[in-house]
Parts: sequence; C-alpha cells; structure tokens
Amino acid sequence: MSKDAYIHKVLPGSPGSALLFVFHGTGADENQLLSFGRELAPSATLVSPRGDVSEQGAARFFRRTGEGVYDMDDLARATAKMAGFVKAHVEAAKPSAVFGLGYSNGANILASVVFAEPGLFDAAVLMHPLIPFEPQVQGSLAGRRILITAGRRDPICPPNLTTRLEAYLRADGADVTVEWHDGGHEVRPNEIEAARRLFALTPASEGGAKNG
Repeated sequence: MSKDAYIHKVLPGSPGSALLFVFHGTGADENQLLSFGRELAPSATLVSPRGDVSEQGAARFFRRTGEGVYDMDDLARATAKMAGFVKAHVEAAKPSAVFGLGYSNGANILASVVFAEPGLFDAAVLMHPLIPFEPQVQGSLAGRRILITAGRRDPICPPNLTTRLEAYLRADGADVTVEWHDGGHEVRPNEIEAARRLFALTPASEGGAKNG
C-alpha cells in the first residue's frame, strides 16, 4: 500500500478539507480531470493517478480483450492496487471526507473499488460507467452517496446496463442518483451540475472512511 503506486499528481486544497480522487478515461492521463475536479470541489485536495495499463499506447486502469469485455483477473489486480493507493493517501492526509470522480474507464475502476471497499468513499461520481458483470459488494453501501451520469444514446455504455448498475447499488444500501442526457458518451452541463451538487451536499460529518 503506497502513495506512489501510480504516477500521479496532487493539487493541494484547504487544510483539513476533503480528498478528491479523479480517474481519467481511456487514452487520457492524470491531467485530464484536474481542473474539472477543482471546479467541482474548490477546497478539496485532488489526487489524480495515471492508469498503469497501455492499450496500444492508450493509458487505462485495467486490461480488456474487447469493447466491454474485461480481463477480470486484471480488474481484480487493479482494484486491489488502487484501493491500496487510495487508502495510503487517506491515511496520510486524514481528510474531512473522501470523494471519487471517474469518467468512462476511470468510472469503471472507481466503481470496482467501491464494490471492494464500500466504506472507502463518502461520495462517488461515476460518469458513463460500463459494468457488464454482476458486482459483488463486500459489505454495505449504506450512507454512501453515488451519482451515475449517462447518455441515453451512449454507444459504449448501453442504458440498460446503467439501470442495472443503479439497481445493484441501491440493493446494497447506497443513496443513488442517476443523471441522464439524450446524447452519447460525452459529458454535458447537467452532469457537471449534478456532480457539483453531490459533493456540496455530502457533509464531512457523515463520512466513515476515516475511521478504518
């Protein structure tokens, strides 16, 4: 469990503020979501790791064998490694709350960490996630706020899988909001506003991630 398990960037925030982890999409890097994260959570300290898998030169967080076909062994490896990376930063920073924000492949690794470590994030924003498998949540998500954003015409993330993910998360106790738009895989303004609201409405006092 190391703070340096991934190449990453840190943008310091206000002392004692929330810690916001941002996870980029396929082919991007640790710079993609930094300014976006700062916009959504102005006082938070941001941590942005770069995916450690290369798909023909495009950075990703775990391997796949085709569109929507995941290497589940590598996803398990990546999930454990990322959970350790997040825990190391949380233990060092002792933040008031722990937030996560991921887009596309970044949303998928964030979701997988949430399944494996449901107490780690107080609030998570999953932008256009694709979870083509039935998640096994290792505990309860009660008290955790999760926002899923999606496009009704997204060619990568079919709406029925978004709805199924919502049902899985609700069944495990999460407070889930889904924000739709009528487009595809792009991020639109209503998603951004929904993410801003989620972080603003998650009081640090509700978090349990700092205690173990």
